[in-house]
Amino acid sequence: MTARTTGVSGELPEFPFPGTSYRGPDPIFTQLRETRPVARVQWTGGGHAWLVTRHEDIKTVLDDTRFSRAASYAPEAPKFSGLFQAPPGMIISLDPPDHTRLRVLAEQAFSPARIQGMRPRVREVADRLLDALEKGSDGGPVDLVEGFAAPLAMAVICELLGVPEQDRDQFLTWVRQFADVSGPEELAVEGRENLGAYIAGLVAGKQAQPAEDVLSALITARDGEDRLSFEELVGLGYTLLGGGFDSAAGQISNFALTLLDRHTDVWRRLGEHPEDVPAALEELLRTVNLTGNDTSGLPRIATEDVTIAGVTIPAGDAVFLAFASANRDGAVFADPEATDFTRTVNPHLAFGHGIHHCLGAPLARVELAVALEVLTARYPDARLAVPESELLWRVGDVNHNLVSLPVHLQRNVI
Repeated sequence: MTARTTGVSGELPEFPFPGTSYRGPDPIFTQLRETRPVARVQWTGGGHAWLVTRHEDIKTVLDDTRFSRAASYAPEAPKFSGLFQAPPGMIISLDPPDHTRLRVLAEQAFSPARIQGMRPRVREVADRLLDALEKGSDGGPVDLVEGFAAPLAMAVICELLGVPEQDRDQFLTWVRQFADVSGPEELAVEGRENLGAYIAGLVAGKQAQPAEDVLSALITARDGEDRLSFEELVGLGYTLLGGGFDSAAGQISNFALTLLDRHTDVWRRLGEHPEDVPAALEELLRTVNLTGNDTSGLPRIATEDVTIAGVTIPAGDAVFLAFASANRDGAVFADPEATDFTRTVNPHLAFGHGIHHCLGAPLARVELAVALEVLTARYPDARLAVPESELLWRVGDVNHNLVSLPVHLQRNVI
């Protein structure tokens, strides 16, 4: 038996597994869910951790305060090479009660009315970007990554924070430096520091002169006498920019690729019936794998011995949660490997669960839905300009991100 087997020998699979792609998690997860739902794995480069693969067990861990995000920053906590780790003090790095306090204040800026109110602006930006793509194409293929997905995602986040348009290209460079876990560490540090300095300047400016953006709403948010500190505002801006841009840009491209490569009938149907987009979006969120190692990428530390699915995880050990595996769990999803765009019950974990459920999930849904609506309605006969097998992916990114997505756009003229 090799280290990749999952039989009764007890040998440790080396993790992250190599078979992951945007199409789905490594097939080994099917075995793990059935035979070792809580498995001790060896991290590539050294160290050990626990990997939880079933939907129910992952929710159990997320609801159990004995598993700590903050403890992963302690000097004695296990460390894992090549893993993106958010700076300490950010909302995704905290436990209650610190996390609860920030969440209560931050949610005031993400009211349903505010997020839905952004939909017309997102649609306007999407149409403008596609108009520019058409104008510059000369009838040839266009790149949906650099010409649409990345600038749309950047525009939405920058609208939230009130970032001027002339600064957005530089922002994109810094974010990509920050997200590349395989490149030189000094570049990642440089990207993080430049982003932090810029966001600090934005916060100071909005404190002096509030506007109508989400950053200003965060500044004015109150819970009794409590409010967000300057450092907390910078951290939230950091979280929104880093997480919101990279994830949204990646999934806009990945969703378009999935539909154009394997579901052209659904692409056309969504263009004709935009009312079907919400259900299709949820199924794409379930089945299209964003994360590069099939987990949230954020380790949790057991603060005491905890038993999950009959397996005791010792205090001090790290735990990774395989959301991509949970989204293929046959105990929760009928025919889990099938992509069913009419699925009505879809409790996927693409945005997490519990107290760390993605703060920006409502905005992400608006952004992704608008992108699908506009692309499918304008270009019912769009097609890939190169075979899927020839597409290049960004090596070292936290997520499965395409370098480019060349597409032939045929405008639907009514």
